Amino acid sequence: MAVLYTSEARRGEIFAAHFAAELPALPFYRNEAPDPAAVEYLVAWTAPQDVGTLYPNLKLLFSVGAGVDQLNLAALPPHVGVVRMLEPGLAEQMKEYVTLAVLGLHRDLPRYISQKTASLWQSGRNVPARERRVGVMGLGQLGKAVLEALAPFGFPLAGWSRSPQDIPGAGTFTDLPAFLARTDILICLLPLTAETAGLLDAKLFAQLPRGAALVHTGRGRQLDHDALLEALASGQLSSAWLDVTDPEPLPPEHPFWQHQQIVLTPHVACQTRADDGARHVIAGIRAHQAGLPVPGLIDRTRGY
Repeated sequence: MAVLYTSEARRGEIFAAHFAAELPALPFYRNEAPDPAAVEYLVAWTAPQDVGTLYPNLKLLFSVGAGVDQLNLAALPPHVGVVRMLEPGLAEQMKEYVTLAVLGLHRDLPRYISQKTASLWQSGRNVPARERRVGVMGLGQLGKAVLEALAPFGFPLAGWSRSPQDIPGAGTFTDLPAFLARTDILICLLPLTAETAGLLDAKLFAQLPRGAALVHTGRGRQLDHDALLEALASGQLSSAWLDVTDPEPLPPEHPFWQHQQIVLTPHVACQTRADDGARHVIAGIRAHQAGLPVPGLIDRTRGY
C-alpha cells in the first residue's frame, strides 16, 4: 500500500511532510513509485490514459484542484474512486476573486483602465447596487459561497442550477431563460460537463439584458470566444472578466489580450493551499481505510 504524488514539486514537499507526520507507516512517493503495484492512492492534476494498467491496485485518485474535468474519467477503471479537492481556502479565494470582479464591473473598472491608457479623464454614472442584478450559474460549494460574499453589498442576487435549491437571501432558478433575463452581471461557476461545454455562446448572451457583463471562473471550454467578441462589439455585453480560457495560456496574438472591455487573469481565482490540501487527502485516505464516506468523492456518472 502506498501513495503516489505527481503534481507540482513545491507542493509535493509540503504533502510529504504532512504524510510523514500523520501517516508515517504509509509510503509516500513523488513522481514515480518503485513498485507501481503498491500504489493505492494517486494524488495528481492529470492521470495517464493507461492509469489502470500502470497502477493495477489503485483505489482512489485525488485531484489537486476543485474540479475533475481535466481527468478523462472514461479511461479510469470503474472501481477507482475520484476525489475532488475540498480545501477550505478554495471557497475563500473564490469569494475574494468574484467579489473583486463583480465590484470592478459594477463600478466600470474596464472602462477606466482603458481611459487611463488614453490619458482620458471622464467619469461615468455610478449605478446603485440595488439596481444591478447579479446571477450565479452553478450552486455548489463555490457558488453558494460567492452569493454569501456578495450579499452585504445590496445587489439583487439569484442563482441557477439544474436541480431546485433553497438559498437564503437569493432567488433560485431552474429555468435558464428566466434567470438570464433578470441578470445584469452573470457569474459562471459551472463544472465542465457535456451539457456545459460551449454554453456561454451567442444564444445565451442574447438572453441577457443589453449591456450585461460576464464574470467567467468556470472552465475555459464553456466560453465561445467569437461569440463573446461579437457580443462586446454589438453592445449586447458591456464587458467581461475572465479567469479561464481554452487554451491556457492564450496565444500572444489572441484578441482577448488587447481588448479594452475584457479583464483577463491567468487562472488565479483559486489555488490549492498545500497544507490544507494535504490534510484533505489524508482525511480521505483515513476515511477510505475505515470504510467511511470519503469527503469529495464524486459521482462519476455525473462528473462532479
